[in-house]
Amino acid sequence: MIIGVLDMIDFTIKDDFIKLGQVIKAAGLVDNGAEAKVVVQNGEVKVNGETDVRRGRKIVPGDVVEFNGEMIRIVK
Repeated sequence: MIIGVLDMIDFTIKDDFIKLGQVIKAAGLVDNGAEAKVVVQNGEVKVNGETDVRRGRKIVPGDVVEFNGEMIRIVK
């Protein structure tokens, strides 16, 4: 039985990393940086399957960010 399948979005970055708050904002999962800060600090965002409350965490190609039923795979 499949309980839920999350959508996977590839998100391309130009640099070596992007900050966690920037990923969910740039991918359109939140409306602005203030909202990104709140959802990250509230523990609503996972990186590679683990909750992370650091908005400034460096996200690199290969990382998967999960929020609100969406999964974002970082690619370069």
